[in-house]
Amino acid sequence: MKCSWISTTPTRPSAAPVALPATSRGKPSLSLTSLRRQPWEGFGGCFNELGWIALSKVSPAQRQAVLQALFHPRTGCRFNYGRLPIGASDYAAEWYSHNEVEGDLAMKRFSIERDNKHLLPYIQSALALRPDLTLFASPWSPPTWMKCPKAYNYGTLIWTPAILKAYALYFVKFVKAYQKAGIKISQVHPQNEPVADQKFPSCLWTGAQLRDFIGRYLGPAFKQHGLDCEIWLGTLNTDDYDGFPLTVLSDPKAYPWVAGVAFQWAGRNAIQRTHAAWPEKRLMQSENECGDGQNTWDYAGYIFNLIRHYLCNGANAYLYWNMVLEKGGRSTWGWLQNSMITIDGNRVIYNPEFHVMRHFARFIAPGAYRLETEGPWSANAVAFENPDGSRIAVLRNPLKTPAALCLGVAGSRFQATLAPESINTWVLR
Repeated sequence: MKCSWISTTPTRPSAAPVALPATSRGKPSLSLTSLRRQPWEGFGGCFNELGWIALSKVSPAQRQAVLQALFHPRTGCRFNYGRLPIGASDYAAEWYSHNEVEGDLAMKRFSIERDNKHLLPYIQSALALRPDLTLFASPWSPPTWMKCPKAYNYGTLIWTPAILKAYALYFVKFVKAYQKAGIKISQVHPQNEPVADQKFPSCLWTGAQLRDFIGRYLGPAFKQHGLDCEIWLGTLNTDDYDGFPLTVLSDPKAYPWVAGVAFQWAGRNAIQRTHAAWPEKRLMQSENECGDGQNTWDYAGYIFNLIRHYLCNGANAYLYWNMVLEKGGRSTWGWLQNSMITIDGNRVIYNPEFHVMRHFARFIAPGAYRLETEGPWSANAVAFENPDGSRIAVLRNPLKTPAALCLGVAGSRFQATLAPESINTWVLR
């Protein structure tokens, strides 16, 4: 068996792979077992208007290099998943929906014309590199005339049969409009963060409301219009398992329509119970936590632990939030957030979280299966077996001192000294 080791440290972000010889010495402190867990679908990121605006400020060659670093199927992060908003997210240049014509219950004035400006070029540029990109979409806010109060931020959906039927049609129109533009939407998630009552575009939902909307309106509308598009319960930003996953999935009308459940932020504390109770449903981390715009190595360590948490608790996919932002990562309402890549004038900066995501996404292929690990370092590691039979182990040394590791797999052993606060990937063939 051959072993290639890639290590990233706070001061060495782009080290070349090192070939490690097998050894007969040492007791493994991390062992990869043959016990398979959930299948893997992919890694990815979110398309937002401010990301494309940032990319538009560098040269075409620089922009293409960034896109290749994220999406190229043989290099970079190899992202094969993408998220986009239905209307404005909190990282849109301005707030908007796809139909602000009050009372248009038939959605005759629905239009994605606005998306031609920023979102469609961003997505199409990624699809040019990765035509098999799986895309899912979610709204931050319904059209304002469907809400109380009548505003993008705060509020709730007006709960009448006419509005609910029209809102289901809004999703149908979105999927069809993107299909007409040459972009397949594989999934819709009815609401971004249904328990977030925010100053940016948002809308509050209860689990019972999501249950009824999916089971009685959205699912039947998709069937009526013959859409080849999944419906997910997402994106959940709450640890209230009983109030959301249990409430929706235990309903016989909603259950058949729900292909999976997507979690983010506080939802990380509900994924374990959901996976244990509904192992047949796919799970996703739909939005990486965003930091404060400083893009530090310490926060990158937190993100490593977040990724490991989701993967070890049944997630089948994991998505970063803003892949690219201008320096500081300021939203239109003033929140500073991290990004994988920063555009600073005409400079392109690959931040620590780019390297964290690359340690996973570059090497764990769609169709892989997670492997159980054993040993004292297993609490800081995650492992997969790829479709080609290669095995991948990703591990973080959180200590501020070097650490000796003996990696055991299929009777072979490999030894390495891990640099302080380093992130490491082993490829074993």
